[in-house]
Amino acid sequence: MTARDGHSAALTEDMVQAAIGDLDAIPDDALPASWLAALRLADVMTTTAPQVSAEFYAELGEHFSDVQILELGTALSVASGWQRFIEAFGIRPGMPD
Repeated sequence: MTARDGHSAALTEDMVQAAIGDLDAIPDDALPASWLAALRLADVMTTTAPQVSAEFYAELGEHFSDVQILELGTALSVASGWQRFIEAFGIRPGMPD
């Protein structure tokens, strides 16, 4: 997916490290603004009571089309749901059948 700001470059190790932890502490030049917005959406979507405010939706709209926001939300919902399923059933990598 290419965001409106044109960023679709491969992740570097520095970018991965910048994305781990407090998003508000990331230096302005560490990640593209569209990537930060997507990471913030991931944070919102994985809370116990997810709510996207009108202001945050407008911020997302600066970087993504409505279709892209829907795609991001859908992918995050599936990934988050899958993780909750794994945790609920105590599934661990390498578990025997």
